[in-house]
Amino acid sequence: MPFDLRPLTLPESERPARRDARAVAFWLLGVAGLVWMMVAIGGATRLTGSGLSIMEWAPLSGALPPLTEAEWQRLYDLYRTIPQYALVNQGFGLEGFKEIFWLEWIHRQWGRLIGLAYAAGLAWFWLRGRIPSGYKPRLLLLLALGGLQGGVGWYMVASGFEADRTAVAPYRLVIHLGLALVIYGALLWTALGLLRPERDAPDTARPVRAAVRVTFWAVVAAMLAGGFVAGTRAGFTWNTFPLMDGALVPSGLLSLDPWWRNLTANLMTVQFNHRVLATLAGLAALAAVALAVRRLPSGHARRAVLGLGAAVALQYGLGVATLLWVVPVSLGTLHQATAVLVLTAGLVALHALRPARRAP
Repeated sequence: MPFDLRPLTLPESERPARRDARAVAFWLLGVAGLVWMMVAIGGATRLTGSGLSIMEWAPLSGALPPLTEAEWQRLYDLYRTIPQYALVNQGFGLEGFKEIFWLEWIHRQWGRLIGLAYAAGLAWFWLRGRIPSGYKPRLLLLLALGGLQGGVGWYMVASGFEADRTAVAPYRLVIHLGLALVIYGALLWTALGLLRPERDAPDTARPVRAAVRVTFWAVVAAMLAGGFVAGTRAGFTWNTFPLMDGALVPSGLLSLDPWWRNLTANLMTVQFNHRVLATLAGLAALAAVALAVRRLPSGHARRAVLGLGAAVALQYGLGVATLLWVVPVSLGTLHQATAVLVLTAGLVALHALRPARRAP
Protein backbone atom coordinates (compact mmCIF):
# COMPACT_ATOMS: atom_id res chain seq x y z
CA MET A 1 0.00 0.00 0.00
CA PRO A 2 1.20 3.56 -0.69
CA PHE A 3 2.53 4.65 2.68
CA ASP A 4 6.06 5.99 3.01
CA LEU A 5 8.44 3.81 5.00
CA ARG A 6 11.57 5.93 4.50
CA PRO A 7 13.39 6.87 7.69
CA LEU A 8 12.69 10.34 9.05
CA THR A 9 15.36 12.84 10.04
CA LEU A 10 14.98 13.08 13.81
CA PRO A 11 17.03 14.45 16.69
CA GLU A 12 19.37 11.88 18.19
CA SER A 13 17.32 11.71 21.43
CA GLU A 14 14.15 10.72 19.54
CA ARG A 15 15.63 8.05 17.33
CA PRO A 16 15.37 5.07 19.75
CA ALA A 17 11.68 5.77 20.35
CA ARG A 18 11.12 6.07 16.62
CA ARG A 19 12.93 2.77 15.99
CA ASP A 20 10.75 1.07 18.60
CA ALA A 21 7.60 2.49 17.03
CA ARG A 22 8.60 1.23 13.58
CA ALA A 23 9.52 -2.21 14.94
CA VAL A 24 6.15 -2.57 16.67
CA ALA A 25 4.42 -1.33 13.53
CA PHE A 26 6.10 -3.92 11.33
CA TRP A 27 5.18 -6.67 13.80
CA LEU A 28 1.55 -5.53 13.71
CA LEU A 29 1.61 -5.44 9.91
CA GLY A 30 2.93 -9.00 9.91
CA VAL A 31 0.10 -10.17 12.16
CA ALA A 32 -2.39 -8.26 9.97
CA GLY A 33 -1.02 -10.15 6.97
CA LEU A 34 -1.72 -13.42 8.76
CA VAL A 35 -5.29 -12.26 9.47
CA TRP A 36 -5.69 -11.37 5.78
CA MET A 37 -4.66 -14.90 4.84
CA MET A 38 -7.05 -16.25 7.46
CA VAL A 39 -9.96 -14.46 5.79
CA ALA A 40 -9.01 -16.04 2.46
CA ILE A 41 -8.69 -19.51 4.00
CA GLY A 42 -12.05 -19.01 5.70
CA GLY A 43 -13.61 -18.20 2.33
CA ALA A 44 -12.24 -21.40 0.81
CA THR A 45 -13.41 -23.38 3.84
CA ARG A 46 -16.93 -22.04 3.45
CA LEU A 47 -17.11 -22.57 -0.32
CA THR A 48 -15.96 -26.18 -0.06
CA GLY A 49 -18.28 -26.97 2.85
CA SER A 50 -15.30 -27.98 4.98
CA GLY A 51 -16.11 -25.95 8.07
CA LEU A 52 -18.27 -28.58 9.78
CA SER A 53 -15.83 -31.45 9.36
CA ILE A 54 -14.26 -30.94 12.81
CA MET A 55 -16.97 -31.25 15.42
CA GLU A 56 -14.87 -30.80 18.54
CA TRP A 57 -13.63 -27.62 20.20
CA ALA A 58 -10.07 -28.43 21.31
CA PRO A 59 -7.90 -25.27 21.28
CA LEU A 60 -4.78 -27.13 22.49
CA SER A 61 -5.07 -30.82 21.63
CA GLY A 62 -6.67 -29.97 18.29
CA ALA A 63 -3.32 -28.63 17.09
CA LEU A 64 -2.40 -32.22 16.27
CA PRO A 65 -4.22 -33.92 13.38
CA PRO A 66 -5.44 -37.53 13.64
CA LEU A 67 -2.41 -39.83 13.86
CA THR A 68 -4.08 -43.24 13.62
CA GLU A 69 -6.72 -44.83 11.43
CA ALA A 70 -8.83 -45.41 14.54
CA GLU A 71 -8.85 -41.69 15.27
CA TRP A 72 -9.75 -40.88 11.65
CA GLN A 73 -12.63 -43.34 11.85
CA ARG A 74 -13.85 -41.86 15.14
CA LEU A 75 -13.96 -38.35 13.69
CA TYR A 76 -15.64 -39.59 10.51
CA ASP A 77 -18.29 -41.42 12.53
CA LEU A 78 -18.89 -38.23 14.50
CA TYR A 79 -19.28 -36.23 11.27
CA ARG A 80 -21.83 -38.74 9.96
CA THR A 81 -24.22 -37.75 12.76
CA ILE A 82 -24.89 -34.24 11.41
CA PRO A 83 -27.31 -33.15 8.66
CA GLN A 84 -24.54 -31.99 6.29
CA TYR A 85 -23.35 -35.56 5.88
CA ALA A 86 -26.83 -37.00 5.43
CA LEU A 87 -28.04 -34.34 2.98
CA VAL A 88 -24.87 -33.29 1.15
CA ASN A 89 -21.99 -35.73 1.52
CA GLN A 90 -23.61 -39.08 2.29
CA GLY A 91 -21.48 -41.99 1.14
CA PHE A 92 -18.38 -39.99 0.20
CA GLY A 93 -16.28 -42.25 2.42
CA LEU A 94 -13.35 -41.74 4.71
CA GLU A 95 -11.14 -40.40 1.92
CA GLY A 96 -13.72 -37.75 1.03
CA PHE A 97 -13.95 -36.81 4.67
CA LYS A 98 -10.20 -36.37 4.87
CA GLU A 99 -10.29 -33.88 1.98
CA ILE A 100 -12.66 -31.52 3.76
CA PHE A 101 -11.06 -32.17 7.16
CA TRP A 102 -7.63 -30.93 6.13
CA LEU A 103 -8.87 -27.53 4.95
CA GLU A 104 -10.74 -26.89 8.19
CA TRP A 105 -7.75 -28.13 10.19
CA ILE A 106 -5.50 -25.65 8.31
CA HIS A 107 -8.06 -22.93 9.02
CA ARG A 108 -7.97 -23.59 12.75
CA GLN A 109 -4.20 -24.07 12.76
CA TRP A 110 -3.78 -20.70 11.07
CA GLY A 111 -5.82 -19.15 13.85
CA ARG A 112 -3.46 -20.68 16.39
CA LEU A 113 -0.51 -19.28 14.41
CA ILE A 114 -2.02 -15.79 14.55
CA GLY A 115 -2.53 -16.07 18.31
CA LEU A 116 1.02 -17.28 18.84
CA ALA A 117 2.54 -14.59 16.61
CA TYR A 118 0.61 -11.86 18.39
CA ALA A 119 1.07 -13.09 21.98
CA ALA A 120 4.77 -13.84 21.53
CA GLY A 121 5.43 -10.52 19.85
CA LEU A 122 3.53 -8.60 22.50
CA ALA A 123 5.43 -10.34 25.29
CA TRP A 124 8.79 -9.69 23.61
CA PHE A 125 8.19 -5.96 23.07
CA TRP A 126 6.60 -5.56 26.50
CA LEU A 127 9.41 -7.25 28.44
CA ARG A 128 12.07 -5.26 26.57
CA GLY A 129 10.25 -1.99 27.24
CA ARG A 130 9.86 -1.19 23.55
CA ILE A 131 6.13 -0.54 23.36
CA PRO A 132 5.51 3.16 22.64
CA SER A 133 3.85 5.21 25.35
CA GLY A 134 0.08 4.92 25.45
CA TYR A 135 -0.16 1.82 23.27
CA LYS A 136 -0.25 -0.94 25.90
CA PRO A 137 -4.03 -0.80 26.56
CA ARG A 138 -4.78 -0.94 22.84
CA LEU A 139 -2.46 -3.90 22.29
CA LEU A 140 -4.03 -5.76 25.22
CA LEU A 141 -7.48 -5.07 23.79
CA LEU A 142 -6.38 -6.57 20.49
CA LEU A 143 -5.17 -9.67 22.34
CA ALA A 144 -8.58 -10.00 24.00
CA LEU A 145 -10.37 -9.57 20.66
CA GLY A 146 -8.24 -12.34 19.18
CA GLY A 147 -9.26 -14.68 21.99
CA LEU A 148 -12.89 -13.68 21.54
CA GLN A 149 -12.65 -14.45 17.81
CA GLY A 150 -11.72 -18.05 18.59
CA GLY A 151 -14.84 -18.43 20.71
CA VAL A 152 -17.01 -16.73 18.08
CA GLY A 153 -15.61 -19.12 15.48
CA TRP A 154 -16.77 -22.12 17.49
CA TYR A 155 -20.12 -20.43 18.17
CA MET A 156 -20.51 -20.12 14.39
CA VAL A 157 -19.46 -23.70 13.63
CA ALA A 158 -21.74 -25.15 16.31
CA SER A 159 -24.78 -23.70 14.55
CA GLY A 160 -24.12 -26.05 11.63
CA PHE A 161 -24.78 -29.10 13.82
CA GLU A 162 -28.43 -28.22 14.36
CA ALA A 163 -31.06 -30.61 13.04
CA ASP A 164 -32.24 -28.43 10.15
CA ARG A 165 -28.91 -27.09 8.84
CA THR A 166 -26.27 -28.20 6.36
CA ALA A 167 -24.18 -25.03 6.87
CA VAL A 168 -23.54 -22.49 9.60
CA ALA A 169 -26.11 -19.84 10.51
CA PRO A 170 -25.70 -16.72 8.31
CA TYR A 171 -25.94 -14.34 11.29
CA ARG A 172 -23.11 -16.12 13.07
CA LEU A 173 -21.03 -16.17 9.91
CA VAL A 174 -21.40 -12.41 9.55
CA ILE A 175 -20.46 -11.87 13.21
CA HIS A 176 -17.34 -14.02 12.74
CA LEU A 177 -16.37 -12.22 9.52
CA GLY A 178 -17.14 -8.80 10.97
CA LEU A 179 -14.97 -9.39 14.03
CA ALA A 180 -12.11 -10.58 11.81
CA LEU A 181 -12.35 -7.34 9.84
CA VAL A 182 -12.43 -5.28 13.04
CA ILE A 183 -9.28 -7.00 14.29
CA TYR A 184 -7.55 -6.56 10.93
CA GLY A 185 -8.54 -2.90 10.73
CA ALA A 186 -7.38 -2.19 14.28
CA LEU A 187 -4.01 -3.86 13.61
CA LEU A 188 -3.51 -1.88 10.41
CA TRP A 189 -4.67 1.46 11.83
CA THR A 190 -2.41 1.09 14.86
CA ALA A 191 0.55 0.26 12.63
CA LEU A 192 -0.16 3.25 10.39
CA GLY A 193 -0.30 5.53 13.42
CA LEU A 194 3.14 4.32 14.50
CA LEU A 195 4.64 4.67 11.03
CA ARG A 196 3.06 8.00 10.11
CA PRO A 197 2.07 9.93 13.25
CA GLU A 198 1.92 13.21 11.30
CA ARG A 199 -1.49 14.72 10.48
CA ASP A 200 -0.81 17.06 7.60
CA ALA A 201 -3.62 16.81 5.04
CA PRO A 202 -4.21 20.23 3.43
CA ASP A 203 -7.45 22.17 3.90
CA THR A 204 -8.35 21.38 0.29
CA ALA A 205 -8.67 17.72 1.30
CA ARG A 206 -11.95 18.20 3.18
CA PRO A 207 -14.31 17.18 0.33
CA VAL A 208 -11.96 14.34 -0.63
CA ARG A 209 -12.03 13.12 2.96
CA ALA A 210 -15.83 13.16 2.95
CA ALA A 211 -15.98 11.14 -0.27
CA VAL A 212 -13.46 8.62 1.06
CA ARG A 213 -15.50 8.21 4.25
CA VAL A 214 -18.64 7.50 2.23
CA THR A 215 -16.67 5.01 0.13
CA PHE A 216 -15.23 3.31 3.18
CA TRP A 217 -18.52 2.81 4.99
CA ALA A 218 -20.25 1.70 1.79
CA VAL A 219 -17.45 -0.86 1.35
CA VAL A 220 -17.91 -2.08 4.94
CA ALA A 221 -21.67 -2.39 4.44
CA ALA A 222 -21.14 -4.26 1.16
CA MET A 223 -18.71 -6.65 2.86
CA LEU A 224 -21.18 -7.47 5.64
CA ALA A 225 -23.94 -7.88 3.06
CA GLY A 226 -21.58 -10.21 1.23
CA GLY A 227 -21.37 -12.26 4.40
CA PHE A 228 -25.11 -12.85 4.20
CA VAL A 229 -24.76 -13.71 0.50
CA ALA A 230 -22.15 -16.30 1.48
CA GLY A 231 -24.12 -17.60 4.45
CA THR A 232 -27.34 -18.10 2.47
CA ARG A 233 -25.57 -19.16 -0.77
CA ALA A 234 -27.52 -16.45 -2.57
CA GLY A 235 -24.69 -16.04 -5.07
CA PHE A 236 -25.62 -19.32 -6.74
CA THR A 237 -28.88 -17.85 -8.03
CA TRP A 238 -29.72 -15.01 -10.47
CA ASN A 239 -26.32 -15.25 -12.14
CA THR A 240 -26.77 -12.37 -14.56
CA PHE A 241 -25.54 -8.79 -14.45
CA PRO A 242 -26.52 -5.94 -14.45
CA LEU A 243 -30.08 -7.30 -14.72
CA MET A 244 -31.38 -9.55 -11.98
CA ASP A 245 -34.28 -11.81 -12.87
CA GLY A 246 -34.63 -9.73 -16.04
CA ALA A 247 -34.85 -6.33 -14.33
CA LEU A 248 -32.66 -3.78 -12.61
CA VAL A 249 -35.01 -3.93 -9.61
CA PRO A 250 -36.62 -7.39 -9.57
CA SER A 251 -40.01 -8.10 -8.09
CA GLY A 252 -40.22 -10.19 -4.95
CA LEU A 253 -37.75 -8.21 -2.85
CA LEU A 254 -40.32 -7.86 -0.05
CA SER A 255 -42.08 -11.21 -0.33
CA LEU A 256 -41.46 -12.24 3.28
CA ASP A 257 -43.40 -11.00 6.28
CA PRO A 258 -42.49 -9.11 8.37
CA TRP A 259 -40.58 -7.00 5.85
CA TRP A 260 -37.29 -6.95 7.75
CA ARG A 261 -36.87 -10.72 7.32
CA ASN A 262 -36.20 -10.06 3.64
CA LEU A 263 -32.90 -8.37 4.54
CA THR A 264 -31.32 -11.65 5.67
CA ALA A 265 -33.66 -14.51 4.68
CA ASN A 266 -34.91 -13.62 1.19
CA LEU A 267 -32.16 -14.80 -1.18
CA MET A 268 -33.17 -12.33 -3.87
CA THR A 269 -33.09 -9.38 -1.45
CA VAL A 270 -29.81 -10.51 0.10
CA GLN A 271 -28.07 -10.60 -3.27
CA PHE A 272 -29.75 -7.38 -4.46
CA ASN A 273 -28.59 -5.51 -1.36
CA HIS A 274 -25.02 -6.65 -1.95
CA ARG A 275 -25.20 -5.45 -5.56
CA VAL A 276 -26.60 -2.06 -4.58
CA LEU A 277 -24.09 -1.44 -1.79
CA ALA A 278 -21.17 -2.50 -4.00
CA THR A 279 -22.38 -0.14 -6.72
CA LEU A 280 -22.72 2.73 -4.24
CA ALA A 281 -19.17 2.05 -3.06
CA GLY A 282 -17.97 2.12 -6.66
CA LEU A 283 -19.67 5.43 -7.40
CA ALA A 284 -18.36 6.98 -4.19
CA ALA A 285 -14.84 5.77 -4.99
CA LEU A 286 -15.10 7.32 -8.45
CA ALA A 287 -16.12 10.63 -6.89
CA ALA A 288 -13.26 10.42 -4.39
CA VAL A 289 -10.73 9.83 -7.16
CA ALA A 290 -12.07 12.74 -9.20
CA LEU A 291 -11.89 15.05 -6.20
CA ALA A 292 -8.39 13.85 -5.30
CA VAL A 293 -7.11 14.58 -8.81
CA ARG A 294 -8.57 18.11 -8.65
CA ARG A 295 -7.82 19.07 -5.05
CA LEU A 296 -4.81 17.14 -3.77
CA PRO A 297 -1.18 17.80 -4.68
CA SER A 298 1.00 14.92 -5.76
CA GLY A 299 2.06 12.88 -2.77
CA HIS A 300 1.04 10.23 -0.28
CA ALA A 301 -2.59 11.29 0.25
CA ARG A 302 -3.36 11.54 -3.46
CA ARG A 303 -1.75 8.16 -4.18
CA ALA A 304 -3.72 6.62 -1.33
CA VAL A 305 -7.06 7.78 -2.75
CA LEU A 306 -6.13 6.61 -6.25
CA GLY A 307 -5.16 3.25 -4.75
CA LEU A 308 -8.55 3.03 -3.07
CA GLY A 309 -10.28 3.70 -6.39
CA ALA A 310 -8.24 0.99 -8.12
CA ALA A 311 -8.95 -1.53 -5.35
CA VAL A 312 -12.71 -0.88 -5.47
CA ALA A 313 -12.72 -1.22 -9.26
CA LEU A 314 -10.83 -4.51 -9.07
CA GLN A 315 -13.18 -5.88 -6.42
CA TYR A 316 -16.27 -4.83 -8.36
CA GLY A 317 -15.02 -6.62 -11.45
CA LEU A 318 -14.18 -9.73 -9.45
CA GLY A 319 -17.63 -9.69 -7.88
CA VAL A 320 -19.34 -9.58 -11.27
CA ALA A 321 -17.11 -12.37 -12.61
CA THR A 322 -17.76 -14.51 -9.52
CA LEU A 323 -21.50 -14.09 -10.00
CA LEU A 324 -21.51 -14.79 -13.74
CA TRP A 325 -19.41 -17.95 -13.32
CA VAL A 326 -21.64 -19.15 -10.48
CA VAL A 327 -19.15 -18.80 -7.63
CA PRO A 328 -16.27 -21.16 -8.41
CA VAL A 329 -14.12 -21.79 -5.35
CA SER A 330 -11.10 -20.00 -6.83
CA LEU A 331 -12.95 -16.82 -7.76
CA GLY A 332 -15.05 -16.82 -4.60
CA THR A 333 -11.94 -17.10 -2.44
CA LEU A 334 -10.16 -14.38 -4.43
CA HIS A 335 -13.21 -12.12 -4.13
CA GLN A 336 -13.22 -12.51 -0.34
CA ALA A 337 -9.47 -11.91 -0.10
CA THR A 338 -9.67 -8.82 -2.31
CA ALA A 339 -12.33 -7.40 -0.01
CA VAL A 340 -9.57 -7.09 2.60
CA LEU A 341 -7.44 -5.27 0.02
CA VAL A 342 -10.25 -2.73 -0.39
CA LEU A 343 -10.55 -2.37 3.38
CA THR A 344 -6.78 -1.83 3.54
CA ALA A 345 -6.87 0.82 0.84
CA GLY A 346 -9.74 2.59 2.58
CA LEU A 347 -7.94 2.72 5.91
CA VAL A 348 -4.71 3.92 4.31
CA ALA A 349 -6.61 6.69 2.51
CA LEU A 350 -8.48 7.75 5.64
CA HIS A 351 -5.25 7.81 7.61
CA ALA A 352 -3.49 9.89 4.96
CA LEU A 353 -6.33 12.41 4.91
CA ARG A 354 -6.45 13.10 8.65
CA PRO A 355 -6.66 16.86 9.15
CA ALA A 356 -3.86 18.68 10.91
CA ARG A 357 -4.44 19.33 14.61
CA ARG A 358 -5.47 22.89 15.19
CA ALA A 359 -3.61 24.95 17.76
CA PRO A 360 -5.68 25.94 20.84
